[in-house]
Amino acid sequence: MTRRQALQSASLGFGYTAFASLLAGQPHFPARAKNVIFCFMPGGVSHVDSFDPKPKLATLDGQPFSGFYQVGAKAETNRKWVASPWKFKQHGQSGAWVSDLFPHLATCVDHMAIVRSMVSGFPLHPRANLLMHTGRNTGGFPSLGSWVNYALGSENKNLPGYVLLHAGAVPPGGLENFSNGFLPATYQATAMQAEGKPVLNIDPADKDPKIQRAKLDALLQQDRQFLSTTRNDDAIDSAIRNYEMAYTMQSVVPDVLNLDKESPATKALYGLEVGDRHQRNYALQCLRARRLVEAGVRFVEITCPEVYGGDNGTWDQHSELKKGHEGNARITDQPIAGLIKDLASRGLLKETLIVWATEFGRTPHAPKPDCRDHHETAFTIWMAGGGIKGGLTYGATDEMGMKAVENVTEVHDLHATILHTLGLDHKKLTYRFGGREVSLTDVHGTLIKSLLS
Repeated sequence: MTRRQALQSASLGFGYTAFASLLAGQPHFPARAKNVIFCFMPGGVSHVDSFDPKPKLATLDGQPFSGFYQVGAKAETNRKWVASPWKFKQHGQSGAWVSDLFPHLATCVDHMAIVRSMVSGFPLHPRANLLMHTGRNTGGFPSLGSWVNYALGSENKNLPGYVLLHAGAVPPGGLENFSNGFLPATYQATAMQAEGKPVLNIDPADKDPKIQRAKLDALLQQDRQFLSTTRNDDAIDSAIRNYEMAYTMQSVVPDVLNLDKESPATKALYGLEVGDRHQRNYALQCLRARRLVEAGVRFVEITCPEVYGGDNGTWDQHSELKKGHEGNARITDQPIAGLIKDLASRGLLKETLIVWATEFGRTPHAPKPDCRDHHETAFTIWMAGGGIKGGLTYGATDEMGMKAVENVTEVHDLHATILHTLGLDHKKLTYRFGGREVSLTDVHGTLIKSLLS
């Protein structure tokens, strides 16, 4: 019997929900990590300007590029090689190379496994974003966070298992990036914004909690009766569970997100008191991410504010590469480094997997200086904590950064490895849909054992 069949055979209404909670949280084997914080950098961070130095580009700078701009495209005649405007240095005991873009993250490299050999296959933002989030290049499929939530659930019955921390921007591909797809709606992301009220539409209508509870109980009784007439419809059951979750979140969320008890030193570590509003907001979300995983949330994603790249993702610098990448790095560098150090100091990094990723890289060549275009045949991501081997650089690109040539790593491989740290076999984590058992990685994905500690 599959997990879905077992759930459907359970008793109605909240008996169904209770049984679901009993099944959640059971990994396939001992887990290295308990939760995940996914720092997504939409728009395409340039690998040759961040974690993958290419001295050859300095030699070729300004010389004509002859070849294919993108796979399947015609040969270009007006492009030139572009050297990185930033210097690279080696850092930490591991000697990992990091550019001047990330001075704070450079101090954390001994915690990080840097993967230089990622490939996407899609040079378009929406399709590449969906691939990174759902393992597919089209909508309608569950996101990585939803799969984790479905498999393991939240450790806190009063908080959702999957939370999206944002600053008002939605990456290309839209909300499908964070969707439950064909999984029950209770597994989709719960959004929490940086400015204003973190969670909208959960404020109680009644000041007296007893009155509110009585009204909710009456509605739940009606909903359960209706559910019993629909033969356990997933959508209705998910709606009931989401109403109950919203009720419990009213009292829990304000306390979890309240930073008043955080020390001045902790706030300074994240950069909460800097002058830049966007950096403050990102720092706020990084600190909230730590508090959420402490409270038992299983999967937290943090997205960037759209400041420099516009609607195609904030790292999408087809012009003003230096201004855009420096601005985005300034916003995200200190808060993420602060998150790593804060988790490590509390003994939480070993059980929290941090993933830093973008959807693809950027070309080592361009039609003019100070810009780069989409590049799907090579890009860089890194992971830290949660059973990942720190101080490691994995994979390589060619001497110009055009193509991954050593330990080529697909997005499905990354997904398989993330799930493995949580004690989940990507081939066994399935849900029956469309007449077959569907998984995050489909028929793809290979565990990258070299990244595991």
